[in-house]
Amino acid sequence: MRCSVRGPRNMASSVFAFNPLTGRRAREPVTPIAPNLNFRNSHSVKFKCEHSCFEVSNVSYQPPGTELSLLNSVSFSLPEKSFGLIFGRSGSGKTTLVQLLAGISKPTSGSIYIQKYGNDGNPVQSPEPLSSGRVGIVFQFPERYFVADNVLDEVTFGWPRQKGDLQMKEHLALRLQRAINWVQVPDLLILDEPLAGLDWKARADVVKLLKHLKKELTILVVSHDLKGRVVKEPPSTL
Repeated sequence: MRCSVRGPRNMASSVFAFNPLTGRRAREPVTPIAPNLNFRNSHSVKFKCEHSCFEVSNVSYQPPGTELSLLNSVSFSLPEKSFGLIFGRSGSGKTTLVQLLAGISKPTSGSIYIQKYGNDGNPVQSPEPLSSGRVGIVFQFPERYFVADNVLDEVTFGWPRQKGDLQMKEHLALRLQRAINWVQVPDLLILDEPLAGLDWKARADVVKLLKHLKKELTILVVSHDLKGRVVKEPPSTL
């Protein structure tokens, strides 16, 4: 069966044959999604995938009440149990796309779904919407999505309080959030800058865990730093 990954023409001609991040041949499927998330002129790269793909079809996003489009006609497919990469400069729309995949925001147009394929490469049933319950996400700045401190401040009217047990060090909070998401074992795990803020020991632990997880679920890494270990190493060593 076949899925298609659409991206700018400077991307790899075959994600199975070449890893554009290292210049070395890839032994397993790595899907580099795009350095720029506005795919107005795109082409298809076809490759085999098993059972189903996570599909993003012609997705655009415009924040309510504004005329600014943060995403324009984004389309790509990510095979299940594969390792995908979204990379681009700050402000290119990476975080917006992650929020759409996680169900935090809704696309202005287009759709995000799971499509199953038969051996002939054709869909075998109607597309299934990608529900937020099937997506695990680890944000680079998880505190922006937690409200506990804000609620406590409201209840205590801003009264000064000790920071003791209620305040974890940033790297410990990141590890905790990663543990919470991985215990749930989602179908699609999205990692936003997974090595940021971690010391060398924690980075080694994350890479080791990813080696195990990629056998069971689909992993999508979002990064602007192509020097990071997860996105630089060929997939055979990840």
